[in-house]
Amino acid sequence: MADAKPDPTPGPTPGLKLVIWDVDGTLVDSADMIMRSMARGMAAAGLPELPPAAVGSIVGLSLPVAVATLLPGTDAPTQAAVVAGYRQSYHDDRTRAESPLFAGARELLDRLAARDDVLMAVATGKSQRGLTALIAAHDLGRYFVTSHCADGHPSKPAPGMVLACLSDAGVHADRALMVGDTTYDITMARNAGVAAIGVAWGHHPAEDLAAAGALAVARDFAELTRLIEGWIEGTPA
Repeated sequence: MADAKPDPTPGPTPGLKLVIWDVDGTLVDSADMIMRSMARGMAAAGLPELPPAAVGSIVGLSLPVAVATLLPGTDAPTQAAVVAGYRQSYHDDRTRAESPLFAGARELLDRLAARDDVLMAVATGKSQRGLTALIAAHDLGRYFVTSHCADGHPSKPAPGMVLACLSDAGVHADRALMVGDTTYDITMARNAGVAAIGVAWGHHPAEDLAAAGALAVARDFAELTRLIEGWIEGTPA
């Protein structure tokens, strides 16, 4: 969706590797906005606020799936009311202030964008409206050759978003890497035949990311830089 890299050509592109990014909890610190929006969504449906740990556990899933997972005993109209309240709250908050990038995120994106052998993409559980607004707010469009979100694909951990990124970029699964903060990201990558690295500053514990099959879990962006560049070069970081 940006013009920093050449348009992908049909079929695999020799020599190129693809780094696929999750957004919430990986590149941007959206925890406060997510918690606030879910609380307002629950209130809109006349339900009590959920514990933060419960809300954090479903970050990464598409919103209807997340709400159904949190409220398995409620009926469809109640779940729909939570979804609608969440979306309205998120939109209202977004008009005032956008979720900030984590410290170090911009520097790593710049570093990878400067390489001739790497493309980047996004696979996120955000809606298209939310993703478009976030990319515009932080001027991220130039980094990514493509992006896919929950609006056009089954929720994570289904592999559709990653497979679409591979197809758009013209890169084989064995030359792609997913970076995310939840087990849904890691499992989605594995379901698509793609390697994954976890980040420990997001919504799921590092040990859960490792158990889900992450090659490694970065504790900060300096370590993440070493891990990604080690993967690109085919050497341990």
